[in-house]
Amino acid sequence: MLIDFIKYQLQQFDNLASRILPEPEKYVQFDSVSDFYKEPWLDDFPQGTTWAATGLDDGAEEFYAIIRYKNHYLEIHHTQYTTLKFGIHDSGNVVSG
Repeated sequence: MLIDFIKYQLQQFDNLASRILPEPEKYVQFDSVSDFYKEPWLDDFPQGTTWAATGLDDGAEEFYAIIRYKNHYLEIHHTQYTTLKFGIHDSGNVVSG
C-alpha cells in the first residue's frame, strides 16, 4: 500500500484550519506578533507549513497572518472583529472555503 504523504499533509492542514474557523477566539489571542509565533497550535500544522504575521506591535490594534502549506492557506485578519479565510490556490484561481 502506497501512502500519498503530500495528500495526507494537505488533509492535516485542512483539518486544523477547519477546527480554527468556527472558533477563532480560541486560537487568535495575541498581544504582539511574537505571541503569534509562540502559539503551540502552529506546530500542529504539517512540516513545511509557513506562516507570516504583521501588526499589533508599536500600539497597533490590527493583526494579519497568513499560514500556508503548498497551495492551501488560512488567512487571519483581526481588527475590531476577527475574520478568517481558508482556501486553495488552484492554478492561478482561488478556491475559498
